[in-house]
Amino acid sequence: MEMNYFLWIAVALFAGLMFTRVFKKLGFNFPDVTAFLIAGLLIGPYGLGRLNIPGLGFHSYEDVQSVSLINNAALGFIAFSIGSEFRLSELRRTGKQATFIGILQALNASLLVDACLIGLHFILGPEVLPLPAAITLGAIAAATAPAATLMVVRQYKADGPLTRLLLPIVALDDAVGLVIFSVSFGIAQAMLGGILNVNSIVVEPLLEIVCSLVLGAALGWVLAKLEKLFYSNSNRLSLTISFVLLTIALSFLKIPVGSITISFSSLLVCMMLGTVFVNLSEFSEDIMKRAERWTAPLNACFFVISGAELELSVFGSIQYVLIGLVYLLARSLGKYLGARESARISGCDHNVVKYLGITLLPQAGVALGMCVAAQALGGDEASLIRNVTLFGVFIYELVGPLLTRNALMKAGEIQEKPLEKQSHARFQQTKK
Repeated sequence: MEMNYFLWIAVALFAGLMFTRVFKKLGFNFPDVTAFLIAGLLIGPYGLGRLNIPGLGFHSYEDVQSVSLINNAALGFIAFSIGSEFRLSELRRTGKQATFIGILQALNASLLVDACLIGLHFILGPEVLPLPAAITLGAIAAATAPAATLMVVRQYKADGPLTRLLLPIVALDDAVGLVIFSVSFGIAQAMLGGILNVNSIVVEPLLEIVCSLVLGAALGWVLAKLEKLFYSNSNRLSLTISFVLLTIALSFLKIPVGSITISFSSLLVCMMLGTVFVNLSEFSEDIMKRAERWTAPLNACFFVISGAELELSVFGSIQYVLIGLVYLLARSLGKYLGARESARISGCDHNVVKYLGITLLPQAGVALGMCVAAQALGGDEASLIRNVTLFGVFIYELVGPLLTRNALMKAGEIQEKPLEKQSHARFQQTKK
C-alpha cells in the first residue's frame, strides 16, 4: 500500500506538469492552476481511474483521500506565503482598505446568496430546498480560495495596487467567512429543532480566530529568533519548513475548556506565522524566495489532487444544477458588487474598483471545510449542501484562475510574458 501512495503522488505531479505542456502546444493560454485541475479530473475516479489499471490514476475517492496529507501541507505553505504579504510597510498603506473591503464583500456575497436561495426556497418548496440548507449555503458563499489566487499571482509575477490589495483581502476572507458560517450554521441547527447556543455561535468562533492568531504569532516570533542561530540560508530554509509543518500539526489540536472547545484554523495560524516572520526576520526575503521554489511541486500536486476530488455526479440531478446555478450567479454578483462598491468608497483607483471583484471568485478548500462541518445537519439538508458546494467548487476552480489572470492582465499588473517564458528567453540569449 505504501508503494501506491508514492505512485499516486508521482502520477499526479507528472500528469499536472505534462498538461501544462499540452495546453501550450494546443495554443490554450490557461494558467497552470487550470491545467493541474483538468489533469486531476483526467486521472481521477471519473477519468482514467475508472479503468482500474495500476499506476494510471486514482481508482476511487478513497484513493484520493489517502494522499490528503499533501493537501494539508500545501495549504499550510500557501497560507504562510500569503501571510508574508502582510509587511508593516504595506499594511500602513493598504491595511484599512483591505480590512474594509474584505469584510464588506464577504458579507455582501453571503447576504445576496441567502436572499436568492431563500426566494428559491419559497418557489421550489421546502422539500426541494430546506431553509436551513439555504442559510448555510449563504454562509459558505463568503469564502474565497487563497491557493488559486496566489498561484496565478506567482506564475505571472503580478504586481501593482490591485495585487497588493488582493492578497490581504483573500487572507481576511478566512476569518470573516468563519464568523459568518458559525452564526448562520448555529441558526440552521436551531431551525432543525436545536437550541441557539451562544458558545457555538459567538464564543467558539471568536476564540478560534484569536487563538489561531496568538499561536501563529508566538511561533513566528520563535522562528525569527532561531533563524539567527544559523549562518547558511539552506539551513534557515530547512528550519522554516520544519516550523510550517509544526504549525500545521499544532493547528489540529482541540482543547476542551469547560463547556467550550478551543480549536484552531490552520490557514489563520500559518498566515500569522508568515506575517510575524517577515516582519521580524532580516533573512525573510531570501528565505521566502527559496521557499517558493521548494514548494512549487507540492503546490502542483495539491491542485492535481484537488481536481481528482471534484465530483461529476453533481451534474446528474436537475435540482442540484438549478440550485447550483443560482448559488454561482448570486455569489459572483455579490463578490463583484461588494468589492466594487467598497473599493470605490475607500478611495481605490479605477482598476482596483473595476477588477477586484473578479479576482475574488475562486472557491475551494475553505468552502469544502465548511461543507464538511455542515454535514452535522444530517438528512437531506446535508446532502444538498454538499452537492451544491461541490458544484460551485467545480465551476469556480476551473474558471476562477482564468478570470483572475485576465483581470490582473487588464489592470496592467501582469508582465507580457510569464516567468517561464522570460527564463527561456534568457537561456536562449545565454546560449548565443
